[in-house]
Amino acid sequence: MENQHVFQLMLRDLDRLKDNLRSYKDEYSLWKIHKDIKNSGGNLCLHICGNLQHFLGHIILENDYLRDRKYEFEGGPESRDQLYVKIDNTKKVIEELAEKWTEESCAADYPIDVLGYKMSTAYFLVHLYGHLNYHMGQINYHRRLMIGSNLEAL
Repeated sequence: MENQHVFQLMLRDLDRLKDNLRSYKDEYSLWKIHKDIKNSGGNLCLHICGNLQHFLGHIILENDYLRDRKYEFEGGPESRDQLYVKIDNTKKVIEELAEKWTEESCAADYPIDVLGYKMSTAYFLVHLYGHLNYHMGQINYHRRLMIGSNLEAL
């Protein structure tokens, strides 16, 4: 079924997220902000995981995940290993959802109004995948900015 492709892409890109975090020269630069760049790579990672855990795990799977959106953007620093655990936990939610996915799941209305209009769950999955990749691009940019910056001067 078509949405299995979205799950596969999410899992692939969460592995790429780990690769991006490994590419930071140190954990300090992962959490540093610079001038108009207000979201660190670490905070964006927290946000990606929190967003997927909330909208897929808590809302669809009805698990006990409690989102702390404020922490996603203001929390940290956490070690890379702590972030990897969050990514792995997010992957487990996606894998669980993929196992339970049916044609009916695809066509069903998403249970809550997130974007201001009614949509199918399949539509919202594609939205979440786009959201994941939007922030992946920001992390990639942040990482390259930190490599080229004199961090001691920031």
